Amino acid sequence: MTPFKTVALEHASRLINHGPTVLVTSIDGARRNIMAAAWSMPVEFTPPRIAVVIDKHTFTRELVMASGTFGICVPGASAVDVTYAVGSSSGRDTDKFAEYGIVPIIGPVLGLPLVETNCAAWLECKLIRERHTEDAYDTCFGEVVSAAADPRVFNNGHWLFDASNESLHTLHHLGAGNFARASDMLRAKPLP
Repeated sequence: MTPFKTVALEHASRLINHGPTVLVTSIDGARRNIMAAAWSMPVEFTPPRIAVVIDKHTFTRELVMASGTFGICVPGASAVDVTYAVGSSSGRDTDKFAEYGIVPIIGPVLGLPLVETNCAAWLECKLIRERHTEDAYDTCFGEVVSAAADPRVFNNGHWLFDASNESLHTLHHLGAGNFARASDMLRAKPLP
């Protein structure tokens, strides 16, 4: 039984608004792939829309363009090794899910392969075609159609990073296989 809980689409943008490294999943027929991406962000609240950079030469991009869909999974700190591995290899000639022992769940709306193990959240997205930005900047846009998160780290539309859930603190890529993780939260106090 999954510990993940549905996230209201009005809060879906919060799953990536703090700039975590994400895992992009894709499928077209029997072909599937997973890759890491350091550049993603929300771009609209209603309907929830996001942007993610997917290089036009990658197998993931090929699958996304063919299917018109993609998944975004938010890995936790305990997924640092697999995040680096899927971001450092191509899935064109191998199934990275099988190669790295990643067991996906099937997304409830689009049937995408999504990852919950050692991840904090996931989003299923329908591609919004924007040929200029895709070609010029490798930026793909998607409308979020379903989202879920582990309530130990994201609940009631908000993140909670503390000592009890360190393995799910999100990753932030620094380059060359180095990552930082989100740490304990600081709460701002109103100024007089």
